Amino acid sequence: MMEELIKKADVLIEALPYIQKFRDTVAVIKFGGSAMENPDLIEKTARDIVLMEAIGMKPVVVHGGGKAITARLKELNIQTKFINGLRVTDEKTISVVDDVLHNVTNKLLVDGILHAGGKGASLSGKNLLRAKKLYSKDLETGKPIDIGFVGEIVATDTSAIFDALNFEVIPVIAPLAMDFHGQVYNINADIAACEIAKAVKARKLVFISDVPGVLRNPEDEKTLISVIHTSEVQNLIQEGVLSGGMLPKIRSCMDALEHGVTEVHMVDGRNPHSLLLEIFTDHGVGTQILKG
Repeated sequence: MMEELIKKADVLIEALPYIQKFRDTVAVIKFGGSAMENPDLIEKTARDIVLMEAIGMKPVVVHGGGKAITARLKELNIQTKFINGLRVTDEKTISVVDDVLHNVTNKLLVDGILHAGGKGASLSGKNLLRAKKLYSKDLETGKPIDIGFVGEIVATDTSAIFDALNFEVIPVIAPLAMDFHGQVYNINADIAACEIAKAVKARKLVFISDVPGVLRNPEDEKTLISVIHTSEVQNLIQEGVLSGGMLPKIRSCMDALEHGVTEVHMVDGRNPHSLLLEIFTDHGVGTQILKG
C-alpha cells in the first residue's frame, strides 16, 4: 500500500518542473479523430483539460467533427464528397456542418468540461475567424477546383478568447469562419487550430487524434518518432515518412512554429490521459515538433 502511494507521489514530483515551466502559458488543443466518438475518452480528455487549467495553464480547445457531420449528412441523404482531403461543401452541407459543430460536438465538449468541474465557454469561429473562399487544385493540371463553401483564414480576432481565459474559462471553438459579407465557410480544424495558436502566441499546440504521432513505419507503433525538428521535415517527406493527410498538418505546424508557437505535440487520444502524459512527464507518449 505504501509503495503504491509513494509511486503516486513520484508522479507528482516528476510533473512539478513542467507545472512550474508551463504555468500561465496558453496551450491550444485540437481535439479530433475517433477519440471524439467515445464518450469515455471525451470525459477523460475533458478532465485532463480541466486539470491543466486548475494547475495554472490556459487551455484553448479547437475541435473537429468530421465523422459526426458525415453521419448526419448520411441521415439526410446528402452525398459526401472529398477533393484532396477537403470536404466539398455546398449550401445544404454548410448548413449541416454549422448545426453539427455548434449544437452537437461543441456542446458535448463544453458539457464534458462542466461535468469535470471546470468552466467552459462555447465560442464560434464565425465570430473569431475571417475567411476568403478557398479553391483546391487539380493535382495534374494545377487548375483551381471549386469546392464550395470552404474557407481560408485571413484574420483572427482573439479578444473573446483572452476574455474567457482572463476569467479562468476554457474556450471551446467550433472551426467555422465568415467572410466580410457574412457568408459562412467550413474550415479544416487542424488549420484553424494552427491559426488560432499563432494568433494567441501559444506556448503549446497539441493535436489529439487517433494516431500515436509520426511513425517511421505506419504499420508499427514502436517506430514512433518522439522529437522532430523543423530542419528534418523535408528529409522525412522525401523518405515518405510524412505523406498523404499528414503533409498539410505538418506544414501548418511548421508555419505555427515560425510565428510564435514554441512546441507542437501529436498524441493518440484513444489512450487515456495521453495529453497529460505528453506534457507533464519526462519522456512523453507522442511526437513533439520543435523549431530548429
